[in-house]
Amino acid sequence: MQLRMYFGHPVNAYDTELEQRLVRKIAEAFPMWEIENPNQPKHQERYDQYKIATGNGMTYFTEEVLPSCRGGIFLPFRDGKWGAGVFKEAQYYSDRNFPIWSINAEGFVGQLVLANIHPLSIEETRARIRTSDGKIIPYD
Repeated sequence: MQLRMYFGHPVNAYDTELEQRLVRKIAEAFPMWEIENPNQPKHQERYDQYKIATGNGMTYFTEEVLPSCRGGIFLPFRDGKWGAGVFKEAQYYSDRNFPIWSINAEGFVGQLVLANIHPLSIEETRARIRTSDGKIIPYD
């Protein structure tokens, strides 16, 4: 049975060459793990359904996707700051004593220790991801 690893990353890295490169790097570094990328149509559909039903689409990830994995790898912003959602996902695995790693935009992978990380607020995270009119701000 193959273990599943969640790849948490800011939504402004979705559908980019960076995302594709990092997924390849993760697959090379962790050949025994299946990578669960949240950037898939099936996840967007279920997120939207949960948002309508509960008012919070992230409930889908915390109730269905995250529990299906046994560890995770997480991408902070280029300056090393951690977005609120990505940090919360990493915390989920840390709280369960599952292995967690970080990966940076250059593809460097390392063990992740959350103790000294102070994530951005939800508002600060949103300001790095979207303009005030809702357009995505490029990750890089």
